[in-house]
Amino acid sequence: MNETAPSPDRPPKRIRWVARIWSVPIIVVVLLILVGNIWSELTNAPPDPYAVEDITLVDSLAPIFIAISTLGLALAWRWEKFGGIFSLVFTAVMYITLLIQGPFPTEFRTLTPYLLGLVVLIPGILFVVSGTRSGSK
Repeated sequence: MNETAPSPDRPPKRIRWVARIWSVPIIVVVLLILVGNIWSELTNAPPDPYAVEDITLVDSLAPIFIAISTLGLALAWRWEKFGGIFSLVFTAVMYITLLIQGPFPTEFRTLTPYLLGLVVLIPGILFVVSGTRSGSK
């Protein structure tokens, strides 16, 4: 037997680590945003002076679903397949919510939620692939 042959477990490890490295900045940014919003509410900070109008619940659904998708990425560090599927489901729900709110945008500024969804979607897919190939939950 050739002892220098690569282990069959090598590709899932690479995929797993690419997904983990990709998910760390996402998790950190979402945590910073959540902590900032919670801190602002706890300290009764003045409202944003540049806000033009109140934000409706429907408008805030996309960021909420992105935050929940990020929770799935954090769960995927322990349970790859489950966390990846969790993240993919809530990212899909976010896309459906955005498409129900209005037609697909053509300007770059209005494409931002869709692009942010892709940033979360890719590590979710990688976690599912890694979990499936390694046989984990």
